[in-house]
Amino acid sequence: MKRIALLIYFSIISISVFAQSRTKIVVKDAENSTPIVGATIVSRINRQNAVQTDKNGLAVFNTKISTDTLEISYIGYQNQLLFIKQADTSTHTVLLKIDHTILNEVTIVSSTRSNERIENATTKVEVLGSEEMNEESSVKPANVASILGDISGVQIQQSSATSGNVNIRILGLDGKYTQMLRDGMPLFDGFSGGFGVLSIPPLDLKQLELIKGSSSTLYGGGAIGGLVNFISKKPSFKPDASFVLNGSTLKEFNLNAYYGQRWKNMGLTLFAGQTLQHEVDVDKDGLSDVPKLKSTLIHPVLFFYPSEQSSISLGWSGNFEKRFGGDMIAIKHQGNADHPYFEENKLSRNTFTLMADDRLGTNLTANVKASLSNFNRNIYTNIYSFNGSQLDYYAEASLSAALGKHFLIVGINAVGNNFKPSVNTPVPIGNFKNNTIGIFAQDNWRILESTKLETGLRLDHNDYGTYLLPRIALFHQLNKLWGFRAGLGTGYKTPNPLTPQNKDFDIINIDALNANAGTEKSLGANIEGNFKLEWDNEHSLFINQAFFITSIRHPFIGYEQLNGNLGFFNATKPIVTKGFDTYVQFKLEDWEIYFGYTFTDAKRTYLSSNRFMPYTPKNRAATTLVYEVENEWRFGIEASYNGIQYRDDYSKTHDYVFMAGMIERKFGPKFSVVLNGENLLDKRQSKYEPVYTGNIKNPDYKVLWAPIDGRVINLALKFTPFAK
Repeated sequence: MKRIALLIYFSIISISVFAQSRTKIVVKDAENSTPIVGATIVSRINRQNAVQTDKNGLAVFNTKISTDTLEISYIGYQNQLLFIKQADTSTHTVLLKIDHTILNEVTIVSSTRSNERIENATTKVEVLGSEEMNEESSVKPANVASILGDISGVQIQQSSATSGNVNIRILGLDGKYTQMLRDGMPLFDGFSGGFGVLSIPPLDLKQLELIKGSSSTLYGGGAIGGLVNFISKKPSFKPDASFVLNGSTLKEFNLNAYYGQRWKNMGLTLFAGQTLQHEVDVDKDGLSDVPKLKSTLIHPVLFFYPSEQSSISLGWSGNFEKRFGGDMIAIKHQGNADHPYFEENKLSRNTFTLMADDRLGTNLTANVKASLSNFNRNIYTNIYSFNGSQLDYYAEASLSAALGKHFLIVGINAVGNNFKPSVNTPVPIGNFKNNTIGIFAQDNWRILESTKLETGLRLDHNDYGTYLLPRIALFHQLNKLWGFRAGLGTGYKTPNPLTPQNKDFDIINIDALNANAGTEKSLGANIEGNFKLEWDNEHSLFINQAFFITSIRHPFIGYEQLNGNLGFFNATKPIVTKGFDTYVQFKLEDWEIYFGYTFTDAKRTYLSSNRFMPYTPKNRAATTLVYEVENEWRFGIEASYNGIQYRDDYSKTHDYVFMAGMIERKFGPKFSVVLNGENLLDKRQSKYEPVYTGNIKNPDYKVLWAPIDGRVINLALKFTPFAK
């Protein structure tokens, strides 16, 4: 009996040891042996048993069966398999190799919050990655407006010839329906939206993410036409620095610098940039087509790593600009009775940010983020002067959890802005503010290995009411070649008299909202198919064909009244935009080819005739061809076609082709010289018609539907001292 009892005792001990056996796994980059944080380790037998690596690349996997095969994965790397046996308590080191294929080299960082591969994401996200940002930092160093315009379905419309202001339109909808984010936090709305995209340099960015169509769950109801998320660089253990010096035939000069590095418990990124632009009268009509500009931007961010599972970043961004446009004689401070017209803008924007995350457990993460921005604008003209400011804030707390086949996100946020003119410069709209508090939840459910369902629900409350915003999206991988997506989402937009229009209005000519101004509500749907074919690391083909429709009920319309003021009303019937979007990306050894085409049919159904959306091309295409001789040369050609656009009087604009070309010569890994040409065909609106009516003393600018700055050539020198 004693022998039987001892046998049972030792059997229990053995089973207990086996049940509690812990396999340690360290995951590193195969090229530089640096730890990979957040790599996923999952049992191929029991998919629900998954862990992630910590700051040191370490994870502990609890073995519950006699033998198992573990799959180790991380976005941008090739998956690895590890075979473990019963009671394996040793430490295994797994080296992951970078996946260099064109379709897998970019990750989705913030826009979906689920770290999905771009081609397998439930929501379609177009990503311009670090390679494109590095290239653009030498081609157009001052801002990212140019690179956004290279994407089909995205229209960069200049709204002021005097100041150079632009707004971003997606899928035929006005710029107010595009939500702008920086690291997942809202940017640039209302009065502070002026010149917003013109103050974001590409050298300060890791990547740019674009969602076309409704995306309201995580970021609020304003993403009706689409969402643009600018993702900032983060420091790595290896120092990273870049310096760019640029000059152009359009009398623009830029000097930009970036530095980033992480140490054990601390990190730093720092961007500093200076832009000088002289006024230029391209069409020789006596008025500037490019304003005089002096801009300074400073953006330091401190990173802290209190533990292996947590991080905190504190940042400040200061942007200070002076823009001076109008009569070329008046700009030179020689204005007189015959040449009085000018507009001078002095802008300052100070933004403070906080971001923190903490892994509370193996599969649970807490996130906090907040921003506070103060924007001040002084406007001086030959007729009036104005000073006003807007305070914007955003705060969010959220939890994300990986629970088996579900990835859940729940959170609460508050967002608001407060516009206030100075006492000495009152305007008709007076003080204006809007504050919203919302709660949200999203579930990304992997129903099958090849099928994911994403559902989201948001509840917002503000001065205009309470809004419930459901959203659903589905992704199914039919086989290795074909994939399928579909989505349906809702959104809303509260009335704001300071949202961008097709052309800028003087703030003294913008009427106040009436008591009956109501909220716009949207419903959008999309369906699309993917085709992906990869021969090897040097050959790949990706095709996406999407169809979309968006309906906006009770649209809040701004219109020019007989007295020249901007008035508003809510239409009784919706704006409806529909069409299709084609995206093709092809890689053949040293060649890269991109082609995109968007057909947009946008209608204002509240009108009895001329229902088309004005200044919106039905047909827009863009293509890029790049050839690279590794570590020596890089050649690129870009072209875009903009079809005819209708004006409100039913007259048509001309269609036009915009072309650009680039040559880069690399002198080793540290130095490069870039020669770039924009608008090589010199397409300008002034070649077809005058850009203003009236006389030079008091010009009335037309809506701008084509470039006005003409052909420009720039030469940039880039130095990356730590590159190898």
